Amino acid sequence: MRRVPVPVSLPILVVCGSLLLTVSCGMRESPGRRVPPAPPGVTAAAGSATSVHVMWNRVSGEPEVAGYEVYRGERKVKDVPGDAHMVDVTRLRPSTTYVFTVRARTTAGDLGPPSVEVRATTPAAGAADRRPPNRPARVDGRVLGSTAVQLSWEPSPDDRDVVSYDILQGDSKIHSVGGEQTAAVVTGLRPGTRYSFTVRARDAADNLSPVSRAVPLTTARRNGQEEGRPGAGTAPTAFRADTRLTDGAYSIELSWVPPRSDGMVTEYEIQLDGRPATTLVWGGTPPRGRATYSFYAGRKAGVTHRVRIRAKLPDGTWGGFSAERTVTTGG
Repeated sequence: MRRVPVPVSLPILVVCGSLLLTVSCGMRESPGRRVPPAPPGVTAAAGSATSVHVMWNRVSGEPEVAGYEVYRGERKVKDVPGDAHMVDVTRLRPSTTYVFTVRARTTAGDLGPPSVEVRATTPAAGAADRRPPNRPARVDGRVLGSTAVQLSWEPSPDDRDVVSYDILQGDSKIHSVGGEQTAAVVTGLRPGTRYSFTVRARDAADNLSPVSRAVPLTTARRNGQEEGRPGAGTAPTAFRADTRLTDGAYSIELSWVPPRSDGMVTEYEIQLDGRPATTLVWGGTPPRGRATYSFYAGRKAGVTHRVRIRAKLPDGTWGGFSAERTVTTGG
């Protein structure tokens, strides 16, 4: 694995899996092998004068889907993991109509047929605009069963026009709708789970409003499941930790089995001695079985650390922490 640092508030490492690198080298359809169907429900809406938000419904069943490829015309512009169902296509031109399609890709690298074509037209950029829209007001929500909620809000005033609204769960953007809409249905949630949603407005110049007030909602329980915070069933299992000495420096070696979830887990938070130490993000398809990771722990022997890990689930919530392990350098 190749680790590339990305500057954010916490240290973040992007790990490019070998599977993604192999697929990007040109794997395509293989005659005689079964391929996934075209992704259904594809939509495209301008997010700003230079971006379009593309969404689709996940492909389920056999063969298993490992990722999706998003095309602008004949050109592939995005690779996304199999648990994703939306992406922002950026660096576009204002006042331009674009055509998008999406294709599913199997774990063997075979591509299914393209989806139906969808079109989106970016708005005019206009004069220089540095003023963001107002914060969305009167945000409200209601639960739609065990896996979906509906949010609504009043239009955000702007000195020009609001082009789109982002829906966030915690600090994760999980949905987007056009600027003419004042409601959205968010699906793919977990039963019996507490969520906190906010909404923000975006104009053609990509100026973002402050987020709205948070709307707490709890999805309905299913089959007697108890409501509650992420916990049992969402934590990494079989978590192990050890230390290793290489060239006079110690590292902490971690391994775990990802939690079972509706989709792949690509992001983890690692806590060291009760505090966040780093965020680990897989840039490609994450390991399907046991995952491993190591990080620097200094040069001094006899130092004891406590370490644990948790996953960010596909619905934007943090899962439960793994069991906490204690390691000692040189021990």
